[in-house]
Amino acid sequence: MSGLSQLESFICTLYDTKDQLKRHIFDRSDAAFRQGDQDRDDIRSLEQLKARKQRMRRKFLEAVGGLPADAPSLNARTTGTIRQGNWRIENVIFESRPGHYVTANLYVPDGSASPGPAVLFLCGHERDAKHSDLYRKVCIRLVQAGLIVLAVDPIGQGERFSYMQGGGPGTAVSWGTAEHQHAGAQCLPLGEGLARYFLHDAMRAVDYLLSRPEVDPSRIGVTGNSGGGTQTAMMMLCDDRIAAAAPGTFIMNRKDYMHAGGVQDAEQVWPGLSAAGFDHEDLLLAFAPRPVLVLAAAYDFFPIEATRRTVERSQRFWELYGQGGRLRLAEDQTLHSYTDVLAKEAAVFFRRQLAGNSREVDWTPEMLPLDGSRLQCTGSGQVVTEFADARVVRDENEAQAAKLAAWRAEQPEAVLRRRGLAWLADRVIGPRLPSQLNPRRMPLGCVDGLEAEYLLWWSQPGLMNSAIRFRKPAAVPSGGESGAAGSCSTVRGNGEEAFASNGSSPLRAANAADRENVGDVRPSAVAALWEGGTTALERHGDWIKETCASGREVYVLNVSGMGPHEPYPIYRRPALPFFGVLHKLSDDLLWIGDSLAAVRAYDVIRCLDLIGQVSGLGGEAVDFYTAGRTNLYVKLAAALDPRVGAADVVDPLPEVSAWVSAALYEEEDAMSYILPGMLNYFDLADLDRWRLEGK
Repeated sequence: MSGLSQLESFICTLYDTKDQLKRHIFDRSDAAFRQGDQDRDDIRSLEQLKARKQRMRRKFLEAVGGLPADAPSLNARTTGTIRQGNWRIENVIFESRPGHYVTANLYVPDGSASPGPAVLFLCGHERDAKHSDLYRKVCIRLVQAGLIVLAVDPIGQGERFSYMQGGGPGTAVSWGTAEHQHAGAQCLPLGEGLARYFLHDAMRAVDYLLSRPEVDPSRIGVTGNSGGGTQTAMMMLCDDRIAAAAPGTFIMNRKDYMHAGGVQDAEQVWPGLSAAGFDHEDLLLAFAPRPVLVLAAAYDFFPIEATRRTVERSQRFWELYGQGGRLRLAEDQTLHSYTDVLAKEAAVFFRRQLAGNSREVDWTPEMLPLDGSRLQCTGSGQVVTEFADARVVRDENEAQAAKLAAWRAEQPEAVLRRRGLAWLADRVIGPRLPSQLNPRRMPLGCVDGLEAEYLLWWSQPGLMNSAIRFRKPAAVPSGGESGAAGSCSTVRGNGEEAFASNGSSPLRAANAADRENVGDVRPSAVAALWEGGTTALERHGDWIKETCASGREVYVLNVSGMGPHEPYPIYRRPALPFFGVLHKLSDDLLWIGDSLAAVRAYDVIRCLDLIGQVSGLGGEAVDFYTAGRTNLYVKLAAALDPRVGAADVVDPLPEVSAWVSAALYEEEDAMSYILPGMLNYFDLADLDRWRLEGK
């Protein structure tokens, strides 16, 4: 085993840096939560409450990029009707946007007065969605209470899978959360969120209900649990046509959920809203004084304490209207689910609030078994194989990326550059507090014939970065102990075991075709940044040795959350895939209007300070070598700091527009390489061009 390979497992015992990124994010988030609580506590009048409602709705729509344009017509059609008990079920398809086909089941009870009350049922994360056994049973409870029900398939579930393989039954990206996250991540560089599509589908479902003569427009309710609870809450915030709501197993508060370690689906993450003081209380107060029944599971992964606190704190907003009894909480002693207990609670609630009927519901006859496939609206089982013009979120992302690229090409270069760099500086530098580097230095001895030293410094308050510095040993004067020029020996430093190796390997020349060189400054230090940092030295060993042999020093960087600073895992999941700890912390940064990409770009700028101090370069330029997607961080930093010199880039992240438009991409650690909204200002080629223009 080579010395570099052994060095990959080096652990510095001066600080436990693995928990620093989480603490940094949590501290900033907690401050935002406290401010949000204070802002809501300060509401004393209806005028203040109404102003809060308007502000939170505006902030939410800004966070998700607004709503997409409607289709010219719903083009609604009924593809089949089923008799079941004392009601009928219609299989319905409508277009929420051009080419976006929404599949739904409309339940109509026999003998109901027309027009009558209706409930929009929004499905959570069940594979079969509207025609799953779980949600079909909830819909039947609502029908038994005399309510018309429209159950809608969300994106990525039921008959709306987006990533079918060759028209067959398999999918290139799995259903539900996997699909949501895959497409949702690509929305972010556009300044959009997946939530905009979920919300828009639900609003268009209300449009469909309004088109039905059986439905009274003034008596429409909405319910759903889990992901359906999220959609219900968004409707409460944004659609004034809803007369009553029963959000299930979702209402909580952001602080308790964040500290519990939870990761949420893409449509449940709303960038910048925590920074704006938002919390789930705002979802409830937005609906006051209309009636709300919050449905909760006592043993949920959504903390029940948070649900109870949010409902209790929100009661006074109804009291301002003189409607103190219109916000209630119903709990079932169960795990996360829309249980039959909660379904009956919701049915009674809507029957009373929408139909004005307080009589007990006759829950008979018993629900009859029904093959869920009979509730499918398409012949093939999927809209993307049923309709030649079917579109999915990825198609919208691709079109929007092209639209933004065309818009940027039309702008005066000077204006675009000034605007883009100002925006970038605000994202990368704006949120940071100053901090002294206060570096720690630990000699590691001789590693594969190179002197190695570990360096640790503060990039931001509470957040450390590190590097291993490699260099060719200094020539030993005649008569010295080693007896040979340019040799090194094993040493120990700071109680850490040093690494020694006398092995050597041939140096491999860099392939110029795989490199990108900007500028011609060749300073004596080179900063290297690749995924894994100093825990991935061996695979880059030839480059390290070659560069040091040329007389230059190499600093292999570990930016925030990378290499030895990778956070402790959650739920025993690997750190880097979707729903691992790096995804969670990236999402938590999004909530406070930040991003891990911006944090790491700032780390690159701070490493220039460190190298200047340690190597005595002052303000001289430092070259960079990057492998993989880490070129993004260097490009962002280079646009803001002229001390970034030439860049040798291997296998870089391509233009972000291309990544946004890709059907498939590398999901591993993808959230760490997203700068939300950047395509509204620049792409990577723009940054390269502006840098050359600035020389």
